Amino acid sequence: MTTPAPDIAIPTLAAIRANRERLGDLVVTTPVRRLVDDALARAVGATTRVWLKEELFQRTGSFKPRGALTVMLDLAPDVLARGVTGVSAGNHAISLAYSARILGTTATVVMPRSANPYRVSVCREMGATIELVDDVHAAFARVRDIEATEGRTFVHPFEGPKTALGTASVGLEFVEQVAGAGDALDAVVVAVGGGGLSAGVAAAVKQASPKTRVIAVEPEGADTLYRSMALGAPQSLERVRTIADSLGAPRCEPYSFALNRRFVDEVVLVSDAQLRDAMRLLFRSAKLVTEPAGAATLAALAGPLRTSLDGASVGLIVCGANIAPETFAAQLLDGAS
Repeated sequence: MTTPAPDIAIPTLAAIRANRERLGDLVVTTPVRRLVDDALARAVGATTRVWLKEELFQRTGSFKPRGALTVMLDLAPDVLARGVTGVSAGNHAISLAYSARILGTTATVVMPRSANPYRVSVCREMGATIELVDDVHAAFARVRDIEATEGRTFVHPFEGPKTALGTASVGLEFVEQVAGAGDALDAVVVAVGGGGLSAGVAAAVKQASPKTRVIAVEPEGADTLYRSMALGAPQSLERVRTIADSLGAPRCEPYSFALNRRFVDEVVLVSDAQLRDAMRLLFRSAKLVTEPAGAATLAALAGPLRTSLDGASVGLIVCGANIAPETFAAQLLDGAS
């Protein structure tokens, strides 16, 4: 059940539509398909209808440009010309590099040394300057220095009304695409890192289809939203422990937390083993190569949501696929029977 939250700026359906139109072909309306497969049916129930929102086919391989571009398109020309900066383990970094390039400016991204070399390489190929630091806490400190010394604008990876306005288009597209195919979603499941995607998606889905449940999923080792919801205020983690590095934000932030608290019905947790199983199932049933974060929603449906959503029409957002081939293969083989 959704929870009342303090007064916050909520992205309206009219604003979401207007922003999506403004983004134009800088982002793509990613495909939606009903997945029908025997192995899937065994995992989630034979009567459960599964719809995939394949956001892994978004430009840069994840949903992230929707939010980054929404922020950057509102910058004054002289501010945009000074460039942007950000903190990321990968997907946001790649989206910033892409967004800066197509808008004719530059990006300096600070990444933890633990970031996957594949993602660092992709980000550099797109033209960004990369600085590697010891951890995410050092990364945020370094970004503040870059803002002060270079005049670059910090584009947050998941926080703020404009970021949520951008990510909300994922949810609105999903509801309308499934309706166009003759179905209505009983539930939408969305993965949570910092909470920017789930905040926008939940706001859009609940306004467009109030009876649709919105369920957020986090890894057990990165359960910031789960803890924050339980305690009623944004929480931080001392350490992140999950293979889903894209979902490893160390804390919740006030705006995205408030929007999640207002519109998300439930938060569930999945283990790394469940993430690997879901990666294998998506590869077998949907022929999709995803990072662990991209499989989190299926992991939830086959795991903690298996009983409560049995026989329902369920929308799963496949949020990203920026993963090195050798890493993907290693995850599939780890623990496979």
